[in-house]
Amino acid sequence: MLEAVSLSFAFIFGILVRQIGLPPLVGFLAAGFALNAYGPLVGLPSDAGPILEHVAHLGVLLLLFTVGLKLKLRNLIEPVVVGGALIHFILTVGVFTAGFIWLAGIATETALLLGIALSFSSTVLAAKVLEAKRELRAFHGRIAIGILIIQDLIALAVLSIAGGQSPTIWALWIFALPLLRPVLYWLMDMARHDELLVLMGVVLAVSVGGMGFEVVGLSSEVGALVMGVLLSNHPRAQELAQSLWGLKEVLLISFFLQIGMTGLPDTQALLFALVMALILPLKGLLFYFLLIAFKVRSRNAFLGGLTLTAYSEFGLIVASGVLEQWLVPLAITVAVSFVIAAPLNRFAHPLFDRLENHLMRTERKTCHPDEQPVSLGTATVMVLGMGRTGSAAYDFFHEHGLNVVGIDADPNKVAKQETHDKRHVLYADAEDVGFWHGLNISQLSAVTLATPDLEGKLMATRQLRKAGFTGTIIAGTTYEDEADVLIKAGVNQTYLIMAGAGIGLAERTLEALQRP
Repeated sequence: MLEAVSLSFAFIFGILVRQIGLPPLVGFLAAGFALNAYGPLVGLPSDAGPILEHVAHLGVLLLLFTVGLKLKLRNLIEPVVVGGALIHFILTVGVFTAGFIWLAGIATETALLLGIALSFSSTVLAAKVLEAKRELRAFHGRIAIGILIIQDLIALAVLSIAGGQSPTIWALWIFALPLLRPVLYWLMDMARHDELLVLMGVVLAVSVGGMGFEVVGLSSEVGALVMGVLLSNHPRAQELAQSLWGLKEVLLISFFLQIGMTGLPDTQALLFALVMALILPLKGLLFYFLLIAFKVRSRNAFLGGLTLTAYSEFGLIVASGVLEQWLVPLAITVAVSFVIAAPLNRFAHPLFDRLENHLMRTERKTCHPDEQPVSLGTATVMVLGMGRTGSAAYDFFHEHGLNVVGIDADPNKVAKQETHDKRHVLYADAEDVGFWHGLNISQLSAVTLATPDLEGKLMATRQLRKAGFTGTIIAGTTYEDEADVLIKAGVNQTYLIMAGAGIGLAERTLEALQRP
């Protein structure tokens, strides 16, 4: 009965909020509150809370495992990540603690713990938002996830200190984990492509990373993330992430339901959540100016700061351990921040376009680590998006003697393409209006759009036509209904990628049949 009632509520509320332009996770939060209020009337078992909490925990572990599959360790030790996370934590905790003590008259220890709980940003929401927009590997996505990992490590330390617990001596075994990478790679190869690959991912995330880290006094969430990072360089890491996608999405529904079911708010809890919601923009602004201080361009600072503008579920974990009387107000605060942050992140790119002229003035006049090119050299063909499809298109053009350049928003992918694959690839974000404003496209005669998301293709097409480009634009599409939208935006022709793969396969078969 539990699964029937909870999933039905989640589906109904998810559909309703989508009709008004909000992401389904906002509906899942609302469904949690509705289940809290009316669950017993529709047959929800009284022990549903702990069951949902367990399922939600599994979903979070799988989410962090898949995030780890897309991370590189060197991204976590960048000054902007470590400095941004620590400075933001210190400033936020200081301001919140002082405010709670002087304005609300809260005891010092409680005020400090509340300040710490509210200083973190939501890992689940950020990862969901970035994954949905396929920006986990973009420059601002890597920074945001790196900062979140530092925050999660701080949360672990706070829980250990406040709860009087500390890692056991056996926690030192985690330093030997990199030695297990060959074994993990061998297991990946043995699992191949079927259900064993999915099962292997679940075992590594839940058993080895989750339970294994908990046994030695460490965070299961960090453990799942670490296991993903260990596999991130494997050639089939992304296949593993994709295979876990559906399972992870279903389990994560319980996470959002659980937040809503934490408790029904009273007037004081609602007032507390309202005040924290009014303060929430300051959280994002502080992240923005910190990223600017570390020489990040205004666009990536804005997108990264907006991604981190939500209170964290880790605050609820802290509260459940040491601030139980504040659990419901904090749950309402986290839920309200999700309702605010989710739609804002959905329209992050158009928002920056509107504010670009003002935000550009805050940039530091120096060389930025995310600097984008202003010239494509002598290239006559440009490929946007250097994944498998884009790389294949690039190689085809190169083999036929065309002067081609690739563009991708993932700096790690760009570095690999240039050093290992010997392709001419430049770092740039096709959804960045500033990139198109400063780009010299006079030599271009054709553009191939191989980016995975429709919005990126539309942005690139409109900006190219706006800049006066009259050459040919060909766009690869995943779904048939994308074709009309792209053609109206200025694309000359679309190509259904999976249908094209089938045609290519048929051509090879026909060639084989025609051989003597």
